[in-house]
This record gives sequence, C-alpha cells and structure tokens, in this order.
Amino acid sequence: MTSKLAFNQGDPQFIPLTSYRAYPQEEMEQRALQFYQDMARRKTIREFSSEPVPRSVIEQCLLTAGTAPSGANHQPWHFAVVSDPALKRQIRIEAEIEEREFYERRAPQEWKDALAPLGTDSSKPFLEDAPHLIVIFGQKNTVMDDGAVVKNYYVPESVSIATGFLIAALHHAGLATLTHTPSPMGFLNQLAGRPDNEKPYILLVVGYPAQHCMVPNIRKKPLNEIATFL
Repeated sequence: MTSKLAFNQGDPQFIPLTSYRAYPQEEMEQRALQFYQDMARRKTIREFSSEPVPRSVIEQCLLTAGTAPSGANHQPWHFAVVSDPALKRQIRIEAEIEEREFYERRAPQEWKDALAPLGTDSSKPFLEDAPHLIVIFGQKNTVMDDGAVVKNYYVPESVSIATGFLIAALHHAGLATLTHTPSPMGFLNQLAGRPDNEKPYILLVVGYPAQHCMVPNIRKKPLNEIATFL
C-alpha cells in the first residue's frame, strides 16, 4: 500500500529548496573525479562469499535508491530482499530452468558469442552463495489508500534510474553486485509474494566477493566513445 503523500494530489504545492549545496569549481572538479575513481573500481562479480551483510546497510542503500526521480513522482518500484536460504535455493532452481532454455534453445549464436568473453553459462551458484538477493519490481499501477487505482508513468525508466542509484550505493558501502536477468522472470512474483501489477526487472545479487574472486579482463569505453558535446 502506497501512501497518498507520494503523489501530487490536487493543486501543486511547493516548498523552498534548502538541500542544494553549491561548491567552488575546483571542489566540484575534485568531487567529480573522486566519485568517478571510486565507481571505476566497481566490478560485476559472479563469485560471492557467504559472509553475512548487515541488514542495516541494505536498508540504507534501499533508502538511497528510493530518492531516485520517477515519472510524476509515483516511485513505481518495490525491492524484495531475499535472505532465506530455502527461498534463495528455489529462486536458483527456477532461474536455472529458464537459463538452460535460453542457452540451449532461445539464444542466437551471435548473442552466445557476445557472452563468451564473460564466461557465463546456465549454472548460477551465486544465487545461493550471496547473502542477499534483491528482486527489483516495477509497478504498472498503484492502489491508493482509498482503493483508487492510479496508473504509473515511465516505469522502466524510473526503475532503471533507481537501480543505478542502488548499485552505486551498495558499491559505495563496500559491497559487490551482479545484475542477473533470467527471462522470463514471472516466477519471481510467486516466490517473492508480489502482486500481478508488478513486473520483475532485475534480480540483483549482493554481497562480498569470494576470497579468490576472478573477474573478466574487460574495459569500459573512454569518454570520446560514449559522449558528444554539441
């Protein structure tokens, strides 16, 4: 149930902007550089330790995700945090069924060739090894406290932005992640107990790297390949 306070009801109401902070140019450049350098250390991993992660850290990172902008401020997302070993086991079983179907029947050879440098296959032990799985749902609509159904706008875009915030927050806190997207993912609604008006977008694996974790030797595109200044 979503509070009415999350939405703009009736005439718009505005308050003074008091949270913005301005910085001198030199400090701005330094802050931008430091944030880039920190995020550049981030690696997607597939080998996780089973070491527990404090729930308080996950909660704070989810609050950060919840600050993301969204269409009409509807905040059309829900984060289902799975820590129960039996439920993680069931998610792995269901996900691997879909993954085997993908790799053996549905995936075109071109896509398999693109995935080859990453060493991925249908086996997903990280779904059990990692202490937390966060199933990220997008909400097609929201049921208000009075029973009214409100359509949500720009759901994929809003959920994507919130997911980016969440991944950055988890990395900043000292955790590693993996964005896993078995397809189709409808089984996650049932296992996570989420309603039909929600669609699972990403299964985010969260935890610490395993002791001898290995990652692909890949690079990110330089600025001149990802941006144009007009």
